[in-house]
Amino acid sequence: MQTQQNIQFGSGGFVATPNAGNLAANPTPILLKVMQEASLEVKGDLKKLFGQNQFAVATARGKIDITGKAKVGCLDLNDLNQIYWGQSVTTGGNMPYNETHVTAATITPTQGAGLTVTTDQGVISGTTGLSMLKVGTAPAVGQYTFTPATTGASPTPAEYGFNAAETAASVLITFTVASTTGSSLTITNQAMGYAPVCSGMLYNKFRGEADIVYLNAITFGTFSKPTKQEDFWVSDLDFSANADATGTIATFYNS
Repeated sequence: MQTQQNIQFGSGGFVATPNAGNLAANPTPILLKVMQEASLEVKGDLKKLFGQNQFAVATARGKIDITGKAKVGCLDLNDLNQIYWGQSVTTGGNMPYNETHVTAATITPTQGAGLTVTTDQGVISGTTGLSMLKVGTAPAVGQYTFTPATTGASPTPAEYGFNAAETAASVLITFTVASTTGSSLTITNQAMGYAPVCSGMLYNKFRGEADIVYLNAITFGTFSKPTKQEDFWVSDLDFSANADATGTIATFYNS
């Protein structure tokens, strides 16, 4: 039994544990990282019975919906796959790079000696600041060509080609390089309803007092990846709770 008021301060923490539905390999409890804030809403539909007078003679509660939201400053692929996608994370991926070069008839990207350049992502004129037009062969002024790298017995680097009379003093080339580090999550088209189901624990402790909500079965519905000039990326997550296989919804706890 509580002996004093339970007052809380701060964002608290949230752990989601995949335990049902469509699970990723090695289901793992995920602590949401760099938590900014979270909220939990329990909302019931109220039905009122009226007679001939102004005020209701009875009020009953119908359906109840439990939903929650969280804002986090770190949402990596493994975490997101475990709680949202339930698919497969692999090592490596395509990494974008920008390089500025003095204009020449041919330019070879210097990243990785150009041998791992996989895709052209465009060229911008350093003089006009405008995108140059990509063509198949014989570029005119304001145009360029791209020849991807080859591998095998006689590998060749990727190459950008320009008109010999190109007037741009420099060009900014953007391309992707096949990286053997980092992680990739490729999303495949699944049937409706495909998603991990998690238990959830929203908790906080302040001055020796704890406030905890255990949710038995939650499904995440939305996540965002917002960018902002001169600020950190803070992602939004939301979820909805329902009964687990035993009919249990949640447990609320105060110390």
